[in-house]
Amino acid sequence: MSSSSLTPKFSSQLTAQCQQCSLSALCLPIALADEDINKLDKIIERKRPLKKGDVLFRQGQSFDAVYAVRTGTLKTFNITSTGEEQITGFYCPSELLGLSGIDTDIYPVSAKALETTTVCEIPFTHLEELSSQIPSLKRQIFKIMSRKISDDQQMMVLLGKKNADEKVASFLLNLSNRFEKRGYSAVSFRLSMSRNEIGNYLGLAVETVSRVITRFQKSGLIKVEGKEITIIDLVEVQKLVGMHSDCGRIDAI
Repeated sequence: MSSSSLTPKFSSQLTAQCQQCSLSALCLPIALADEDINKLDKIIERKRPLKKGDVLFRQGQSFDAVYAVRTGTLKTFNITSTGEEQITGFYCPSELLGLSGIDTDIYPVSAKALETTTVCEIPFTHLEELSSQIPSLKRQIFKIMSRKISDDQQMMVLLGKKNADEKVASFLLNLSNRFEKRGYSAVSFRLSMSRNEIGNYLGLAVETVSRVITRFQKSGLIKVEGKEITIIDLVEVQKLVGMHSDCGRIDAI
């Protein structure tokens, strides 16, 4: 992603420590007072950067924290009974991961950095205590968990009902919407994941993903330069998945 595409549209009134933190996307919608922001900031542990391929947490590991992505991208995946990797999601700046461990106190998936990535670690016991003191924070956590359930349902539809073109188009629109929501460019962004990883996630062979992307380029829908993607005809890409320009967005998968 180019630096120009990463310039946020919004300006926050957060404290200096939280101002550039990925949690701004969590804090801003609930308008926390400075005192509450300081409370939230005190429980956050800023981790050392992860290198590409570094594991943040492993499947089966005891659950003790959730993580907010500050910069970079991670993938979550589980290992099937046959020893194969199945990708379950991709996480971009300001998104939370690790919430799936709340139910059983064990992370059901692993998380690995796709590029140099920085995260904030939020010990869950501290987050629970703080959310009981700040009702608006608790409501926001519930919203995030509800959105995750909705995302999982959308993913089931995506894998079961759509053809290859629709799956790839949905994937690109999904990233477009996520970046736009965070103040970045909706039509120009970097794919940190490989085509093999995209195929794994969408249930498609890597050759199929490559053919679809090539077809989209020839049709003038997108432009590809290395890992940089530019959506040239957003309306036509939306039509591929049954959307119209005034139909809102596809939320994060």
